[in-house]
Amino acid sequence: MTQTTAPPVDTTPSRRSVSREDLLAAALKLIGPHRSLSTLSLREVTRQAGIAPNSFYRQFRDMDELAVALIDLAGSSLRTIIGQARRRATSTAASVIRVSVQTFVEQLRADDKLLHVMLREGAVGSDAFKHAVERELTYFEEELQHDLVRLAAADGVTLHEPALAAKAITRLVFAMGSTAMDLPPERDAELIEQMSIMVRMIVVGARAASTAVDRAARRMQARTQA
Repeated sequence: MTQTTAPPVDTTPSRRSVSREDLLAAALKLIGPHRSLSTLSLREVTRQAGIAPNSFYRQFRDMDELAVALIDLAGSSLRTIIGQARRRATSTAASVIRVSVQTFVEQLRADDKLLHVMLREGAVGSDAFKHAVERELTYFEEELQHDLVRLAAADGVTLHEPALAAKAITRLVFAMGSTAMDLPPERDAELIEQMSIMVRMIVVGARAASTAVDRAARRMQARTQA
């Protein structure tokens, strides 16, 4: 009687599937206060994600595409968080400013490091990374402009060049955030106070400028009609 031999059992561990989110999370774990996305290698990210390097290409063309996707994720997540905070605040401009700044600083210290991605890559990343950060900042400015106009209308005033006011606030806050990353958390209260005052100065100035422009226009119209 012929004895048949059973086929050998494959003991090689199966490679688990990986999603874009898995790779983005792996990259976030590797970056830090002194390490940007541009310094990460594909092998480091796949090792952190627990997959073979070739599996990376099922989700991204290269590390640049992953980095841009992470910047986009950081921007959209932060806009959602800060937008929700603004809506929870009272209707006064001072309250909205304070809550928005506090939320920004909280995200600066958050474990997910999403804000760090935007702050670091906007300063030291490649051109592709900087363009992605610039795009996200523009989205911040557009949403902030809408809120500034809404708050001014609620107070019965107008805003001079609201798009520029929103840009000035956004660039100020992110510039200060870049510096604050290297400061100890004990300085956060001081930072929040300084940023809140600076933002209020921009808002008050934009409102005052609008009033001054309107008065000048009325004086000019009165002279023309005289």
